[in-house]
Amino acid sequence: MSQFVSQSIDAKIATVSINRPELHNAFNEVVIAELTEAFTACGQTDDIRVVVLASEGKSFCAGADINWMKRMVDYSFEENVTDANAMALMLRTIRECPKPVIARVHGACIGGGVGLAAACDVAVAVEKAFFCLSEVKLGILPAVISPFVMEKIGPGQTRRYGLTAERFSAETAKQLGLVQETFADTDAMDTWIQEIARVFINNGPTAMALCKRTLSDVANVPWDNVQALTSRRISAQRVSEEGQDGLKSFLEKRKPSWINPS
Repeated sequence: MSQFVSQSIDAKIATVSINRPELHNAFNEVVIAELTEAFTACGQTDDIRVVVLASEGKSFCAGADINWMKRMVDYSFEENVTDANAMALMLRTIRECPKPVIARVHGACIGGGVGLAAACDVAVAVEKAFFCLSEVKLGILPAVISPFVMEKIGPGQTRRYGLTAERFSAETAKQLGLVQETFADTDAMDTWIQEIARVFINNGPTAMALCKRTLSDVANVPWDNVQALTSRRISAQRVSEEGQDGLKSFLEKRKPSWINPS
């Protein structure tokens, strides 16, 4: 039984929620372990086709739990490495989940919370949400989350916001590419999430998983290697059961098998 992370499934959509509203859903080692476990399970469950990462209360995630930070002060170098690796594994598990992942951001999204949003395939936010890479204000740095943030907003903007630790708005986050859409309130955001989730569900599940993996594999790879990788991957998917069904259903003007008849 999870202590701080809950999960529900409705119509092939899983919602994974951080439930520490009294601490603005701040991280500690338990939250990290439970998120890793939840996203591993979601990735392995055929009945789940889309995952929404949400939080209870007023904030999405306020970064590190202050009590956890107090314990960190006395950690050895080796203990810090173990701790940081657990955080990195959690973010990778979210990013590499074979299902599309949507971040539902409201309120504060600070430090590791920005990393959470960046690790998701799609992130959306209410207009009043705010973001901050706050680590340097504490004399530390956004090291573990930096690859995920940089992938979304680029090296130049990561340098700016990582070094200034300034707050920025949801609209700025949209302009940077950290979030894709902003909404006036959570009701409008939830309506959009349901609509885009249905779009995902109409797509081939294996195809989407391979699409995610391929987009990661081709980044910063020499062109000759990219050509060989992508040619073999599309060829394998075309002759797969799902690929054959998808292509034939299009030509025969029928729905593919992964879409429910209803």
